[in-house]
Amino acid sequence: MSVVSGAKGETAQQARSLYRQLLRQGEQFAAYNFREYAKRRTRDAFREHKDVQDPREIQELMQKGLKELQSMKRQTVVSQFFQLDRLVVEGGKSGRQGGRRNDLVRQKDTGWD
Repeated sequence: MSVVSGAKGETAQQARSLYRQLLRQGEQFAAYNFREYAKRRTRDAFREHKDVQDPREIQELMQKGLKELQSMKRQTVVSQFFQLDRLVVEGGKSGRQGGRRNDLVRQKDTGWD
């Protein structure tokens, strides 16, 4: 194995690691739409640049991805402060979120009695 092919393998491993980190971090959003957007945006960005061969461009894309990851970490922390009702498309339980992801508190029915 040459030094060049070893470096390419290492870069590919770093790219896969960054991809997984971005997907995992996107799952931390409290809101369904933000979670889905983060997943879609990550997949689309990696698919768009899958054929890039220039090492300099790959490093620039990796740096951009790391900046996006840091930004997403900040955004997920902020999103945890705002509790939203779960959407119907999320399935499962209904009610209001109680603080942690997938933790629901049942609300009293406020319908016309």
